[in-house]
Amino acid sequence: MTGQIFATFGAEIAAVYVLADSGDELRLAEAAGDARGPHGLPPVYALSGPSAVADACRAGRPRWVTSEELGPAGAGGPVSLGALPLGMAPQLLGCLVVVRKDGDGFGADQRAFLELYADQTAAGLEAAAARVTAPVQVGSPTGPPLLPLRGGTFVLTLRTGRMDVDTQVLHLLGVPPADFDGQVSTLLERAVPDDVPALMSVVEPDRSDAHQQLAFRIRRPGGELRWLGLRCRVLGGPDGRPERVLGVVGDASYLRPTPDEVSLVQRLSAALAGATTIRDVSRVVVESLRAPLGATRIAVAELEGDRLVVTLLDPPQPDAWPGAWRSEWRSEWPDASSHTLPTLESALREGHVALWPPGTPLEPGLAGIGPGGLAILPLPADGRMVGVCLVGWDGEHRFGPEERSLLTATAGLVGQALTRAHALNAGHELATMLQRSLLPRKLPELPGGEAVARYLPATVGLEVGGDWYDVIPLSDGHVALVIGDVQGHSAGAATIMGQMRTAIRAYAVEGHPPDVVVAHANRLLVGMETDLFATCTYVDLDMEEGLAWIVRAGHLPPLLRLPDGTTEAPEIEGGPPLGVLAEAEYPLTEVGVSPGTLIALVTDGLVESASLRLEDGMRAVCATLRGADPADPGRIADGLVAGTRRRDDDVAVLLLRYDGMRVRPIRARWAVWRLPDAVMHARRFTGRTLRGWGVTEEVDMALLAVSELVTNAIAHTQGEVRLDLTLAADRLRIAVNDASPRAPVKSASVDWEATGGRGLLLVEAVSTSWGSVPLSGGKQVWCEIAVSPREPPGDGDGSGAEDRSGDGAGPRPRRDRRRRSR
Repeated sequence: MTGQIFATFGAEIAAVYVLADSGDELRLAEAAGDARGPHGLPPVYALSGPSAVADACRAGRPRWVTSEELGPAGAGGPVSLGALPLGMAPQLLGCLVVVRKDGDGFGADQRAFLELYADQTAAGLEAAAARVTAPVQVGSPTGPPLLPLRGGTFVLTLRTGRMDVDTQVLHLLGVPPADFDGQVSTLLERAVPDDVPALMSVVEPDRSDAHQQLAFRIRRPGGELRWLGLRCRVLGGPDGRPERVLGVVGDASYLRPTPDEVSLVQRLSAALAGATTIRDVSRVVVESLRAPLGATRIAVAELEGDRLVVTLLDPPQPDAWPGAWRSEWRSEWPDASSHTLPTLESALREGHVALWPPGTPLEPGLAGIGPGGLAILPLPADGRMVGVCLVGWDGEHRFGPEERSLLTATAGLVGQALTRAHALNAGHELATMLQRSLLPRKLPELPGGEAVARYLPATVGLEVGGDWYDVIPLSDGHVALVIGDVQGHSAGAATIMGQMRTAIRAYAVEGHPPDVVVAHANRLLVGMETDLFATCTYVDLDMEEGLAWIVRAGHLPPLLRLPDGTTEAPEIEGGPPLGVLAEAEYPLTEVGVSPGTLIALVTDGLVESASLRLEDGMRAVCATLRGADPADPGRIADGLVAGTRRRDDDVAVLLLRYDGMRVRPIRARWAVWRLPDAVMHARRFTGRTLRGWGVTEEVDMALLAVSELVTNAIAHTQGEVRLDLTLAADRLRIAVNDASPRAPVKSASVDWEATGGRGLLLVEAVSTSWGSVPLSGGKQVWCEIAVSPREPPGDGDGSGAEDRSGDGAGPRPRRDRRRRSR
């Protein structure tokens, strides 16, 4: 049998070398053929030595050499040698060495077969955890069976469907050679029905130059169930389309499950049959595997393109997982690029279960999941990888062949279940994708505070809700916090949610006060003629002064955790939900906020359910806030949502820790009168103000920017023009407000004889950034200039002053409170 196998590969001698415990040499463990003859193989190869075997192991790819390259090693006559590494660094297992007693070398098909055979050898070697530390005498019966001798090859011609199979493959399948008609269907009839879809992906490949491997089960004529391993390579024709499939089929008896494992797989299969959503499938996997395997952690994630979308982490506590896997509780949607986890990406590409023993050096995103042992289960379905399951242990865990059998069988079942859940839940997935695109993926960085958010969709039912949140940086050191909930659970609710979030953001950025923003959004929703309504809480926080203006439209009031730990729900007068009354009034409530205060906005899915009264839920949230450490708002948000396992409604949480401004910006304002010398007065005001602030080196650039911006406003607009100066730490902001909504357009090119069009080019040249934003009834054109850091000016320097005289006579101290009224 041994001679027949290697004759197919064109080899007459084959040997397996395994890595010694020292890690610096390979030692002969098993050989087949006349390894003692003139073309015999040495008992040891040094990995640092000048040999083809060492070169192949260091490079991590096969090496093919002939007598001329072998030098003295080929002195016994013409010879060809192939060295195929088993495994890859840092998990190199050994090397398969094959010898051909002529100088013709191995053909392309023979090389392909040998590479597939090497993969099969490595899988068996890994499964048996074979490590041989002493040379094995050739022919000794005590050596471990490292060379898979029960197997053979096949060639499938895709155009005709003809399959050339050697007798060893037919023997494994239990098909008499005389009964085989050369058709693929004859062999597929032997496979267990559950494994046929995976095999079809091999006989109907969708691309050339592809490698596939899988384990499948066949039923022998006597009823015996046998595990086989298949490894194949798809070769393309001249037109690049798949033409032939070369494959190696071998015995995989090490995957044969025990009766207990068979029972577990049967229970898992029955439970997955009733799972209709991705979350249900993930939950069944955790409940079925964690206890039998004694695992510490299990993660299930889908593969969408090159990204991993987490569907379930167990245990649910954030501290139990590395940072890369905590995204289930983050404001960003739970996904991560597979490129950031190369070990995981490699396992997905290879498509077979990977087991990593204790102490294996892995990237931080994986090492923390299983320091005592880690199993990576790619989840196959329809010939591709649809996801991955990670199983980790804290205590030392050694993997046995039986466990690989269980995990391999589990991976196939889960992959099919995920695909089925997608097919059953296409509408839900579409709505979820819509909702993902409408919520902010990241929150902005805020001077004087830190904002975090968490969003978890409902786990009961297939529809999605309309909860939303937003953090909107505004002018003059203000920030708007918004949270809301659209009635119902449907794609329509998600659509209205996106429209409301966009509308409120637009009204807020335009500079409207909070009550006007909410009133405008209400009239917009009424005008949509929809049956849905929405609730909303809007907080406008002055980050410099610590004053919050709050508007409530049928939503829960914000909760405040004070610096001393006291938690309270301030009395906030409210109005009706949005979309109910067109002329509804939304009163404004002012609340003082001291540094160290935590502002919490939540939706009712967190504090109310069929089994939880609203009052009890609010008390529970207050208790969590009271006992939390405000230094880490993210951890507080994690603690609020981590216990919501089975949810009838969406859950949204928005937290902001107000720290106050360490270096408070200083401002000055000038009303530009439409006089012939208006630009001169604006320049004088700017120069006087900057000297009072201690800015000297950048005065010329600032005066040039002021000249151009004020000139453009006077020349191209009507109505009031205002100049605002703001100095914040290392930057000076110059802004000119006018009554025209038309944004300025920078000329693409300016002719030397042109009399206009240079202003914005000059502004762009002297500033680090510039732009235009719409305001209520007009716009603001601004630019920023980098200035040298300096100590903040003292009292009486004109900071925060506004001079409306037009001639620079006497600035009057004034704090701009931005009147909040409609």
